Amino acid sequence: MADREDEVASVFEGDAILFDMDGVLVDSTTVVVRVWREWAEKHGLDVERVLEVSHGRRVAETISLVAPELDAASEANEYQRIEVEGLDGVLEIEGARELLASLPPEGWTVVTSGTRFIARKKLEHVGLPVPRRLVAAEDVSEGKPHPEAYLKGAEALGARPEACVVVEDAPSGIRSAKAAGMRVIAVATTYRREDLTEADAVADSLAGIRVTPRSKPGAANRPRFELRVED
Repeated sequence: MADREDEVASVFEGDAILFDMDGVLVDSTTVVVRVWREWAEKHGLDVERVLEVSHGRRVAETISLVAPELDAASEANEYQRIEVEGLDGVLEIEGARELLASLPPEGWTVVTSGTRFIARKKLEHVGLPVPRRLVAAEDVSEGKPHPEAYLKGAEALGARPEACVVVEDAPSGIRSAKAAGMRVIAVATTYRREDLTEADAVADSLAGIRVTPRSKPGAANRPRFELRVED
């Protein structure tokens, strides 16, 4: 909720912050494109079509979309094997370290379409903290844009969905969070601003998001934040 009417699109309050990972906390674009390209060429598929639908979706769901004749689970395991061997191309997103360092561990988590194994490896590779309550692909029966993943994230932190603020970079993730009843700040790290209009606010990067702790009357152990988007 904004403090002033003219800031309604740029200032939010919440009890929990849910971060997508790829494109939000870590930049794995080079690795992901390389792996999908290798996989698509191996199966004689249109690389651009695969890349178009893959971002923000679980690997197995992408495979089911572009190649329903294949064993999605088996192919997803092969994708993960190739991806984990090439983490040298994974980088920290500007502002991620500083933003996470300003948050108490119980006030945030990661909600990713990737597997827990890959998510941990990527975060560890760039030196970012791994949240204890991380929500990954294997924790849900339906991936983004279905709301299940973000609802699981809210549950993991003991927060009401409407008290959560999500930071996303992909339209499918934005739709997932909005369907869960959450407010969304998009970062234009992967998509253009005009592709992120379903979000409540858009920042160029995490460096454009400022978080200030706020006290919550009657709930001394429950974190409370104000997020200001400088767009």
